[in-house]
Amino acid sequence: MTLVPDSFLALAANGPSWAAWLDDLPSLLRDLVEEWSLTVDGRSTHGRCAVVVPVRTADGEAAVLKVGWPHWEAEHEALALQVWGGRGAVRLLRADPKRFALLLERLHPEDLSEMWDVQACEIVGGFYRRLHVPAPPQLRTLSQQAERWASELGEKERRLPVPPRMVEQARSIARDFARDEETDGTLIHTDLHFDNVLRGDRDEWLVIDPKPLSGDPHYELAPMLWNRFDEYAGRIRDGVRDRFFALVDAAELDEDRARAWAILRLIVNVKGELEDNPAPDKSWITAMISVAKAVQD
Repeated sequence: MTLVPDSFLALAANGPSWAAWLDDLPSLLRDLVEEWSLTVDGRSTHGRCAVVVPVRTADGEAAVLKVGWPHWEAEHEALALQVWGGRGAVRLLRADPKRFALLLERLHPEDLSEMWDVQACEIVGGFYRRLHVPAPPQLRTLSQQAERWASELGEKERRLPVPPRMVEQARSIARDFARDEETDGTLIHTDLHFDNVLRGDRDEWLVIDPKPLSGDPHYELAPMLWNRFDEYAGRIRDGVRDRFFALVDAAELDEDRARAWAILRLIVNVKGELEDNPAPDKSWITAMISVAKAVQD
């Protein structure tokens, strides 16, 4: 059975480092299956950065073997899952952080993407309260991110396709949060959205795929606002606000602080799209600006 789908191998087009890692990935997966006494139990799937292989453990437990592209956002995924200990999140069964390999309990493919968006926001807001525990000291800090963004947004030569007042607003927010003592200290997921909550057996829903930081709980909301953007369909102001307040209310967060982080993250997304893609997605950029405007109207 092929452990790495052709569609994932095609990501070798991302560059030489991706190509070299993908060349080694099949043998790495075979090694892990053997070392951890696993039996492959289905067809592999993948996202943008990791392949997931259904397996059975030596005692017959249904699990998945996840091996990810080595990058800093994933370097402490195992640590976050270990801290949560299955409380609100997928349970970690075994890990090899040096090889970016995780053995996880197997969940069902159903996620929150088909649920009414406001109801899904209420569920995710409830997860914030469960997952936001003291951060382990090994994590990178959100204040460091904010300081970097303040510098990058202030570069005179940068020309973002964003109203200048919004760029300066985002830069000011980043400067303030970089100096704010409450910006660090809490374990945050940072990428918690509709697709990263799966149906489980021991709990109805469980969170997957953290990109953890030591940060501020209010940082978490923005992905729930920009995902499923097409569903706003002509009512973006009301749609964004409905989701925003459902999240804030369910998690009992401060409205102004959550709004500020959302604005900053949305403008940073525009910056990232321009930096990372030779042909930036104009519709994505427009969506980010639209949500940033709607969340503060």
